[in-house]
Amino acid sequence: MRLARVSAVVDVCCVLIFVVIGRASHTQGETIAGIASTSWPFLCGLGAGWAASRAWRRPLAIRPSGLAVWLCTVALGMILRVVSGQGTAAAFIVVALAFLGLFLLGWRLLARVATH
Repeated sequence: MRLARVSAVVDVCCVLIFVVIGRASHTQGETIAGIASTSWPFLCGLGAGWAASRAWRRPLAIRPSGLAVWLCTVALGMILRVVSGQGTAAAFIVVALAFLGLFLLGWRLLARVATH
């Protein structure tokens, strides 16, 4: 269970890094309220991905855990952004898919290599 908790924290950190870098690149500022406003849709998607894949059972697995977490984070994150009036440009969707894919799957791959 400790591995699952650590993995969940790493995933949350990946989403927060994505948000902070994105906000900085658009000079939106790094206020706590701003980061929370931008991150909540993706964090909800992350939670849904964890629940849908039962990622706590095999948190380092690329498939199905990592893929489900990644795709749910982006898909639900974008849906919630639209519903909440935050918007989703096509380029933003591509950047989110690439960045979150690299980070959410990448750390799992590195962890699996390091532990085997």
